[in-house]
Amino acid sequence: MPEGHTVHRIARQLTLDLAGRPVAVSSPQGRFAAGARRLDGQVVLRADAVGKQLFVTFASGDVLRVHLGLYGAWDLYGRVSPLTDGRAAVGSLGAPRLRRAVRLGEREQSLPGAADEGVPEDFPPTPVGAVRVRLATAETVADLRGPSACEVLDPVQAQVAVDRLGPDPAAADDLDAARAVVVRRVTARGVPVGQLLMDQAVVAGIGNIYRAELLFRARLDPWTPGRRVPAEVVGALWDDWAVLLADGIRTGVTLTREDLDATGREQALADPTARHSVYGRPGQPCRVCGTPVLVEPMAARKLYRCATCQR
Repeated sequence: MPEGHTVHRIARQLTLDLAGRPVAVSSPQGRFAAGARRLDGQVVLRADAVGKQLFVTFASGDVLRVHLGLYGAWDLYGRVSPLTDGRAAVGSLGAPRLRRAVRLGEREQSLPGAADEGVPEDFPPTPVGAVRVRLATAETVADLRGPSACEVLDPVQAQVAVDRLGPDPAAADDLDAARAVVVRRVTARGVPVGQLLMDQAVVAGIGNIYRAELLFRARLDPWTPGRRVPAEVVGALWDDWAVLLADGIRTGVTLTREDLDATGREQALADPTARHSVYGRPGQPCRVCGTPVLVEPMAARKLYRCATCQR
């Protein structure tokens, strides 16, 4: 499932390439036909992310809310802007007939030349597969596939959806106030802190990778009840989440190790197996103490931890 940094990158990409332009909205799959008719022809004002949810605001005030869930992704075609100056657009190549697509989902890979090729002669491409929503300008097409949620909301409904979510460091106006909310919500409950960090109503955007890595970096046992975690430790978790989220938004990579020098970091950016301390490393030695990393279920998700470092 895409984590918070990915959704923020999608919001930035859509704002760069769609905002300020009238957009043709369609539903090639047919499951979003009514919503597409409502949005078709409107100008996109901006796209914002809060946690794992995307909110695309149109000139009428209508808001397209999207939650990618486990399988959702956006494919972009045509002119696609790089998210970082001096670098190509990023994404994962699809099937051969989709070679001009930039995919924005859980994993990203460089797509050399995507931002420089311009609009191909066969643009716009024929929709391939189950495209729930297509947003198209004269130069860029964004296709949404496989979301768990996709709906049109009015401004009041959109605000209600945002208000249901916990604080997000990349969307918060006041980081100190947001930290206080998270501290209060975690320390008020007897639920394991590892489960609370995945509760989007407590803190927004943290997925399984960041959950495991944040708790390891804090040397905190995930099974500790929230009310037994000192407030200063919860506050430190929030501060660390803000740092990791900003780094993920900037790079498109969940690089969470704290033991890397500049050279090691460059190597880890290129090698997914070197990016994490415990996540995805069951049975492998902890990078700090050598104890085999544990994997166990917590609320139907895999939890990775070091039983020695995280006492």
